[in-house]
Amino acid sequence: MSTVQVPSTKLDCRGDGSPEFSRRWGFIGAGKMATALIRGMIRDGTPIDAISASDPHPPARASLATATGIRTHDSNLDVVKNSDVVVLAVKPQTMADVLAELRSAITRDHLVVSVAAGVTLATLSAGLGADRRLARAMPNTPALVGEGAAAYCLGPASVEGDEAIVATCLEAVGKAFRVPEAQLDAVTGLSGSGPAFVYIMIEALADGGVRVGLPRETALALAAQTVLGPAKMVLEPGQHPGYRKDQVASPAGTTIAGLHALERGGVRAALMDAVEAAYRRSVELAALASKAEKAG
Repeated sequence: MSTVQVPSTKLDCRGDGSPEFSRRWGFIGAGKMATALIRGMIRDGTPIDAISASDPHPPARASLATATGIRTHDSNLDVVKNSDVVVLAVKPQTMADVLAELRSAITRDHLVVSVAAGVTLATLSAGLGADRRLARAMPNTPALVGEGAAAYCLGPASVEGDEAIVATCLEAVGKAFRVPEAQLDAVTGLSGSGPAFVYIMIEALADGGVRVGLPRETALALAAQTVLGPAKMVLEPGQHPGYRKDQVASPAGTTIAGLHALERGGVRAALMDAVEAAYRRSVELAALASKAEKAG
């Protein structure tokens, strides 16, 4: 029978060889999210040799190895047996097969963190075992540059220290918030899919600059910085975006004219609809994963 190793209370997600705890990370999946998280962790100080990953597709493995320098494998089981924390970074549609493969290899010594949208703790528990230490996390790709926005929840069999592992390492690549599992689909719709919505906004602002005479390169740089600055200001305590907006919009000025155009174009409703559509798709993916698990 496996012995549960309670993680050190020292918040060491880096596996830095400390006497208290040296943590090994294994990623199942070598796609964009895994790449973003791994690069962010390495940038924050996690040793390259403390991370490994697997993927059935050779080009994905090669791309991840080139981007991060970590060891990659074609076998998921090879990664699991050499890991303390296993991150499931696979497509929701393939999760049932992955869980079936890993069930016999995952023990109570492992903390399993899923970053697959819509795959519930119940599905993970049914696939790996009811007593397994589980967590769900919904990070986003700006983790690649240390500005990720993530939320997470823990399974009922988690032990003391598991939250510190999940939270500290997500915070190494941005900001992380613990939420009830029922809210993770909403997080997926907002911050999980949200970067794509912001890229559209930046591209549109840059196009507007080009339309009124700015060189493309200058317009794009100005647009990106114009999004970055207000975002940082909104994160300051006590400053609602509506207040910030009103501070810029002078009577009969240029900004209020632009805001009028945005309202006429339904920008607010379009963004709200985008978040809701992404949320509903996350719910659909959860249903599909549950159905696949039951069919298996």
